[in-house]
Amino acid sequence: MSADQNSTPDIAEAARRAGPRPGRLTAAAALAALEGLALVVGGAWMLVEGLAGAPDDRQSAVTGGITLILLALLPLLAARGLLGRRSWSRGPAVITQIMALPVAYNLLQADSVAIPAGIALAVVAIAALVLLVSPATTQALGIKGPGRSQKPSK
Repeated sequence: MSADQNSTPDIAEAARRAGPRPGRLTAAAALAALEGLALVVGGAWMLVEGLAGAPDDRQSAVTGGITLILLALLPLLAARGLLGRRSWSRGPAVITQIMALPVAYNLLQADSVAIPAGIALAVVAIAALVLLVSPATTQALGIKGPGRSQKPSK
């Protein structure tokens, strides 16, 4: 492969990142980061409650807290990737939103203060999905549609 062919993706990448970041991309990153932070806070709360409080099952509380904190890595890494315009970051961000929808549905089925949390989670997940699949976001991330060549046309 010649040096000219090797540098073409770098030039295209630099040109794509040269313009301002679309607001939709920034908003999608902010929503993903918000979800990640909520998972960290919820996991920390479960962990502290499990270690210092009087939970029904200490081991389950600690395990649940650690699990939530580890799950927070997915949306937080996706948010960072979206801000950096990394094309790989849209996949984890979309997966996070799809996973949030059944959680929101279960929260809406509860007869408690979980209902407002379910509404908020559903709104955030749907809004983030819309932002993530918008043409402006797709273009800013350099994602090509199905059947479109990744090679520049001559």
